[in-house]
Amino acid sequence: MLTSFTRADPDDRSAEQVRLTVMRAELANQLERHTGGADGVYPTAIPALTLVRASQSTHPSCGLFQPAFCMLARGSKRLMLCDEVYIYDPTRYLVVSQNLPLTGQVVNASSDMPYLGLKLEFDAREIASLVLELKQVEYGRGPKCPRGLYTGDVTTTLLDATLRLVNLLDTPEDIPTLAALITREILYRLLRSNDGWALAQMAMKDTHSNRITQAISWLQTHYREPLHVAELAREVHMSVSSLHSHFKAVTAMSPLQFQKLLRLQEARRIMLTEAVDAGLAGHRVGYESQSQFNREYSRLFGAPPARDIKRLREEQLA
Repeated sequence: MLTSFTRADPDDRSAEQVRLTVMRAELANQLERHTGGADGVYPTAIPALTLVRASQSTHPSCGLFQPAFCMLARGSKRLMLCDEVYIYDPTRYLVVSQNLPLTGQVVNASSDMPYLGLKLEFDAREIASLVLELKQVEYGRGPKCPRGLYTGDVTTTLLDATLRLVNLLDTPEDIPTLAALITREILYRLLRSNDGWALAQMAMKDTHSNRITQAISWLQTHYREPLHVAELAREVHMSVSSLHSHFKAVTAMSPLQFQKLLRLQEARRIMLTEAVDAGLAGHRVGYESQSQFNREYSRLFGAPPARDIKRLREEQLA
């Protein structure tokens, strides 16, 4: 019995690349225009959409990354999750499916060719709604607990939807009606991609990924308190050993390490925005030992609290 198959036509692939190139150029022009040609992070009239421009490489910066889809029109960015490195550029998008403490750095930007990108945040309810409609069996397959972030190839259909969302900024009267529809289309395209199952598992009930989502949410609320892993395991209906193994599968760290990062990042934010000293900041995020706080802060950020905050303030003024 003969099985027929179709080879990808080289002309089709070439036409696809031409379309991608044209759309990327249009997206770059739109992002340059809507950022006013000035470096910075720009919220937009579409609440979940943020635009970013940078005319030079940046120092690594740490922060808690919310679930989001990220696409670049120009430049590239490096993200680190513990010791793992993820790089994305105009040919590859990024999806972060869990709240994760990440270190990010723009690595390819210049005044002539600035870094231009966007971030579209979403939540599990939006994903769950689409997953119920799609009813794709493969969403229950694959690793039981995939990493909470991944990269994928940009396609014309995904780039087209993203460009249409950005274009709505030129017709603000259309945003209340169309932004949610186009956002839903973008999430649909992501779910239908090769790695869509990794995004779907975040929102599917009774999966290990969904329970880890709940554990992360609990830690975000209770990070100042002493961590009792058995209590956390009960909260998310897992055994202690299962919680440890699946939490590390998703976040590349243990619950205790995750809590530590939350504490240190919040302490840094407090010192930078509220002008309090390290002693008070450490106490407010749950540290009882000042020396332990200073030691762990220096290990994470590469400098003692006072020196690190001074550098950050100088960079803000530059």
